[in-house]
Amino acid sequence: MPRLLGVDIPSGKKIEYSLQYIYGVGPTRAKKLCEQTGIDPDRRTHELSEEELNKFSQQIQEDGYPVEGDLRREVIGNLKRLQAIRCYRGARHQRGLPVRGQRTSTNARTRKGGRKTVGSKK
Repeated sequence: MPRLLGVDIPSGKKIEYSLQYIYGVGPTRAKKLCEQTGIDPDRRTHELSEEELNKFSQQIQEDGYPVEGDLRREVIGNLKRLQAIRCYRGARHQRGLPVRGQRTSTNARTRKGGRKTVGSKK
């Protein structure tokens, strides 16, 4: 399995999809990276040489996109800032509830977790 920026990327997939295993690289950015490096996006990852893999990591660093650890730290820092200033969004994050105005009397199971039975009738 080839490593790129400290991440194991799958070797059997096309490079365009393998790049998306890096946190912060989505479909659009992966396509753009293939164009900028001049590598065919339809080639499989295991077909690439070390030089070609290095081209990708250099291009990502040149573009200045935050990826992996830097991006994760930035996102966590943003959430901590919202919680520190005690704003509504920060409080919702803290309580594990939906942040963007969704209803919670029904649904919202992804954020709230599984159902918890409160009391039981005999």
